[in-house]
Amino acid sequence: MSQDTVGILLNSSMYRGIPTHRTGQEWIAGYEETAREYGLIPIFLRLGGIDSAGDRCVAYVYNGIEYVEQELPLPSVIHNRALYPRLAAHKKLQSLKDRGITVFNVNNRYGKDFIHRLLWNAPHLRAYLPAAMPLTSENLRRMMSRHPDLILKPIRGSVGHGVMRLQYARSTGWELTYASPIGKRRWNTVRLHQRELPAWTRRMLRRTPYLVQERIPLAEYEGRPIDLRITVQRGSGGDWGVTGRFAKVAAAGSFVCNIAKGGEALPAEELLAKALPEGSVPSALAHVENLALAISHHLGGRLPLLADLGLDIGLTESGRPYFIECNGRDQRYGFRKAGLPEIWKDSYRQPMAYARYLLGQPEQRNVTPQRSSE
Repeated sequence: MSQDTVGILLNSSMYRGIPTHRTGQEWIAGYEETAREYGLIPIFLRLGGIDSAGDRCVAYVYNGIEYVEQELPLPSVIHNRALYPRLAAHKKLQSLKDRGITVFNVNNRYGKDFIHRLLWNAPHLRAYLPAAMPLTSENLRRMMSRHPDLILKPIRGSVGHGVMRLQYARSTGWELTYASPIGKRRWNTVRLHQRELPAWTRRMLRRTPYLVQERIPLAEYEGRPIDLRITVQRGSGGDWGVTGRFAKVAAAGSFVCNIAKGGEALPAEELLAKALPEGSVPSALAHVENLALAISHHLGGRLPLLADLGLDIGLTESGRPYFIECNGRDQRYGFRKAGLPEIWKDSYRQPMAYARYLLGQPEQRNVTPQRSSE
């Protein structure tokens, strides 16, 4: 097998950390090891290092001892692990596509409202979606009249930042719970006056688009809610497959399961055996995986070059799954924290397998997805 190159596109800050191995949660050596299995040499680059003609780049390459910067031909297949909020970056990525360069997972930060609409338009998936709307005064009143427990989350937020809970109790009325400014794992709760959000919340919502979503009554372990992270990726045959899964349990006193907010990662079977009815775990997990695959197929048919997803799926106490949200840049490290190192490694292996598939199937590159009404 020839030694082709595959590009790993990183944000500038992570790129600068490669020589000193300061790349946060991104496991650079994982790309090296798994790429070799497919006869590939990974080169690590940033968008600013690609020349204006789109055929050369400056990139880090491992020479067996250390990472060195070199000027190289731009690979024809690139795995995007960077986030680009600016329009100029997206225009440059589009210019690469126009020149025949395939960047898979080219857009990995879709708005939560956009993903919800895409899935809501699929009749076979609608029953697995919590009710959700973009947060406006009118929509909030509508949701409060229908659901006694709501989640407010930034449309483009991640790792649980900015998430709030709005809950009704007969004894106290509506209460808002939000992260304390003096500690990311502490929470404050305030009672609403005449069903109105606090003034500081209204000011923030005018600046930052939010989604209001029905909160599903999640299964719990020791009074702490649980959800599942399902990693779904395209691999060597170009098809979607479930790479792995782990469970996340919220910290004591918290309502969010995100690891960055104090949540704990554990093997799914181990945790669900303590939270679901006896004997129901295998069927519940099979249902979750089938749902994750159905969601990935639906999104992959409508979003360009989607290939690597981390889906958060909640379970009720009876084991019924509900889609919570989709992560286009799965952080992957949860597998390591859950004590699942082989699956963690496999989450790096599958993108390299898919890159090899694309290199061998030029006709599959830059395929236009199905047209959508979104």
